[in-house]
Amino acid sequence: MTFKMLTALRSRVLVAAHLLVASCVAQAEVVLHAFNWPYARIQARAQEIRQLGYASVLVAPPLKSEGSAWWARYQPQDYRVIDHPLGNTDSFRAMANALRTHGVKVYADIVLNHMANEAAQRSDLNYPGQRVLNTYAANTSYWGNQRLFGALTNNFLSQWDFGPTQCIADYNNVWQVQNWRLCGGGGDAGLPDLIANSWVIQQQQAYLSALKGLGVSGFRIDAAKHMTLSHINSVLTPTIKSGVHVFGEVITGGGSGESEYERFLKPYLDGTDHGAYDFPLFAQIRGAFGFGGSMSRLVDPGAYGQALAGSRAITFTITHDIPNNSGFRYLLLDPVDEKLAYSFVLGRNGGVPLLYSDNNESGDNRWVDAYRRSDLTPMIRFHNAAQGSDMQVLSYGDCHLIFRRGSRGIVGINKCASTVNANVGMDNSVLWWHTDYRDVLSAHTVRITSSNYTFSLPARTARMWLR
Repeated sequence: MTFKMLTALRSRVLVAAHLLVASCVAQAEVVLHAFNWPYARIQARAQEIRQLGYASVLVAPPLKSEGSAWWARYQPQDYRVIDHPLGNTDSFRAMANALRTHGVKVYADIVLNHMANEAAQRSDLNYPGQRVLNTYAANTSYWGNQRLFGALTNNFLSQWDFGPTQCIADYNNVWQVQNWRLCGGGGDAGLPDLIANSWVIQQQQAYLSALKGLGVSGFRIDAAKHMTLSHINSVLTPTIKSGVHVFGEVITGGGSGESEYERFLKPYLDGTDHGAYDFPLFAQIRGAFGFGGSMSRLVDPGAYGQALAGSRAITFTITHDIPNNSGFRYLLLDPVDEKLAYSFVLGRNGGVPLLYSDNNESGDNRWVDAYRRSDLTPMIRFHNAAQGSDMQVLSYGDCHLIFRRGSRGIVGINKCASTVNANVGMDNSVLWWHTDYRDVLSAHTVRITSSNYTFSLPARTARMWLR
């Protein structure tokens, strides 16, 4: 081969490599759940968020709410303005613009099921209520700047827009779950449950349209389990969903055959074209990493209905409810298992991974600034580099799972307390021989030189080798 031919070949290889990198960046899809972050903080960190490989940021509900507790963000007083301790419409717009400048999408947490529980303040169901209307009237210039739609001189909801003052008594009863109130017990009046009349639907459509106008391109539908499909589909019209990633929160204890899945998540998936949190896969992850569990549960859980289709799934190892609500804390993974589970979620093919990062609202001090953790950000790099590559399991057992992502990368996970050595045949493998695959987590190198390769996985460790 002449020098000229070598130069031309080298040029083509460099161009191909550049296109591959560009393609991987373009396909990056990891969502950062900036849980309870002030909008100004997200704005300030927009460039860093992009550099770390995130494609989008899920932000706190953009509406009017009061109170410093994180859960107060999920008690709307008014859709027509954004104003709460984490920011207002001005700071939301500035945040969205900063993220857009760096090529990061804004996903908004949306609360459509209910309004704030203000029974202790007033008995009527006029929202936002006279006290808030007086606040608007006292500073029309400020509130005019925060307005998204509508006239702030009037309430936008009345008693005719709510269902009965009745708390859910049986969480296995679909009708109760979707028509009665979420209550805290002990005489709590609960969260006033909105009904799907034409006025409510118009207000919610106007709200979502206004958020799209601010640059929002994803909606997480909070408490979707508690809404009827007719309500959800009436609000989220094809026009509103155009160009938007919509996914719902429908909590279940598993997949096909599990009662909550059959009553709530399956009908939601069958009745919409939305995505959803992949609680079926999460149940398999917990089972695999749990005491006595086997990693074989993660070989192909979707084949037997224990994982959502990749095109619909939001995959995770933790959601904000798990550490912050006492009723869900039993779902917490051991810290090391959570890290290993992240290597699976970010290493596998299928679904949109969501990474949770908070301000220590739970007191566990485990997820503060997790978005920039030195063990998680390389996993995001692996995920983005392997995007578009097929997945094949190479070896598995009770303790370990090894799979490849095309010829681009290999993931190995050992959940047990001793080293696992797994011999894998390479005669028909698409993995490259005589080429370094370097672990993004430790710099350990795999170099295949014969028809068999023995992967050595240290105890309680994940490897994510990239070519």
